[in-house]
Amino acid sequence: MAPNEQARKNHDDLFPGHVSTLAVTDPELIETFDNFAFDDVLRHGNLDGRTRLMVQLASMIASQALREYRVMVGAALTIGVSPVEVREIVYQAVPYVGMAKVFDFLHATNEVLIERGVALPLPGQSTTTPENRSEKGLAIEKQIVGSAVVEKLYATVPNDELHFQRYLSANCFGDNYTRTGIDISTRELLTFSMLVALGGCEAQVKGHVAANLHVGNDRARLIDVLTQLLPFIGYPRTLNGLRAVDEVTVS
Repeated sequence: MAPNEQARKNHDDLFPGHVSTLAVTDPELIETFDNFAFDDVLRHGNLDGRTRLMVQLASMIASQALREYRVMVGAALTIGVSPVEVREIVYQAVPYVGMAKVFDFLHATNEVLIERGVALPLPGQSTTTPENRSEKGLAIEKQIVGSAVVEKLYATVPNDELHFQRYLSANCFGDNYTRTGIDISTRELLTFSMLVALGGCEAQVKGHVAANLHVGNDRARLIDVLTQLLPFIGYPRTLNGLRAVDEVTVS
């Protein structure tokens, strides 16, 4: 009992020379899962391998799947995701998942990079200063979310909540989306993946479906992302993500 030939090939491309202990202890499950995740799902859509691994890593941080994440970081590096890109995925998770949940993933990432002979710290990617982060953050927030949406948020928020809007502009967008290392459209796919995997973020998922459309990621690309997340986040959260995509893109 073993995964089919195509599933084995796709798996071996990611994990060359790796022998799964679960293939020994749980062969039925591994046959079913690998045939699905590494054959059925990979046959759908046009998402390239690097982007697929990046959004899966983002979803695993949100899902708190630390051991699977560590294994998949190695796979991502194997197929050409750069150390800087891996680190930027983790940094991008902080404003959405929270530092308390990202902390262990940052250390796991560093451990894998060191094992691979990568010198730390990696080159910096920040493009802002304490003096201009608010201004640059607001500008990129308007670029991603839409000027009218952002201006409405600022105009309608209660005074005692205004600081949250300012934090979003300066911290979430200014400290993070202005970084180099990963382009804006890919960062939005990462954010979408994290929010879907977190669950309970339906309003934010819809907001970032719209944001993805603003930066050039169309409905087909978002569905491709959800397809590649499905084996790792399960059906309920995937279907909730699809509902959000439908509500924003289907008139």
